[in-house]
Amino acid sequence: MIPIVRKMRRLGIFEICNTLLMLAVCFVTLYPMWFVFVNSLNSPEQALLGTTNWLPKEWSLASYRVVFDDRNLMNGFIISTMRTLIGTSTHVLFTAIVAYGMSKTQLIGRKVYMKIALITMLFSGGLIPTFLLMVKLGLYNHFLVFIIPGLYTFFNMVIFMSFFRTIPDNLEEAARVDGASDYGVLFRIVLPNSKAVLATISLFSAVYHWNDYYQGVIYIRSQELLPLQTILYKIIAENSMTFMQQQAMEQFGARLPSNSIKFASMMVATLPILLVYPFIQRYLVKGVMIGAIKG
Repeated sequence: MIPIVRKMRRLGIFEICNTLLMLAVCFVTLYPMWFVFVNSLNSPEQALLGTTNWLPKEWSLASYRVVFDDRNLMNGFIISTMRTLIGTSTHVLFTAIVAYGMSKTQLIGRKVYMKIALITMLFSGGLIPTFLLMVKLGLYNHFLVFIIPGLYTFFNMVIFMSFFRTIPDNLEEAARVDGASDYGVLFRIVLPNSKAVLATISLFSAVYHWNDYYQGVIYIRSQELLPLQTILYKIIAENSMTFMQQQAMEQFGARLPSNSIKFASMMVATLPILLVYPFIQRYLVKGVMIGAIKG
């Protein structure tokens, strides 16, 4: 006991309070996810009781079977996956090309372009003009409405620019001496040395595309084009669980509470984007810090 007290004295009151505060923050942050996960795995009988437990008393995948057997949810999952993959790759590519050009001080009209781009970030045309624009462009009720408006953002361009300026000019000059064009320098020299910022922007864009439900509500009327998050929004907002509960009754002979199906749907929608983070974690902090320091 005495060594523990001495160690605590060496740590100091601030370190102890800081550790306790971080533990409390972690608990408050992770508990809702754990609560959803546990209740999604409860058996129909236990779910009907509405009790709160740290672990399911009776494990069951009934809620997940209902979710995966629902055609609309699975179609929404495919749409969200395609949107995230295509939207993220095109956004990173297009924004990187623009940022590479804007990072060059010899670009004619660079300051004017920057001011115009800044205005687009600070001010928006509003919902109705944007909606009318999408209709005029033929993007209303079209899959490309998820892709084209998100090809470029000024904020991510600034992060790209800040990172590109840290790359030594000698590398680019050596490539040009060997006959490389501007695009050759970008794709063979600059981008391969920019893994940190590529991972950072990719994560930002992927999280946006995967979690966004608003565009599906405003611009999509066809059920086949609705992304998963929009479907979940309608399920939660309109409480439209009757059909899925009927499926559960037919499959398992028991009525699943609507909350169990909602929790399972939330886990299916959340886990894919969470599984991406560990693979790019080592690049993320470096990319954010360089983009914040330089510029």
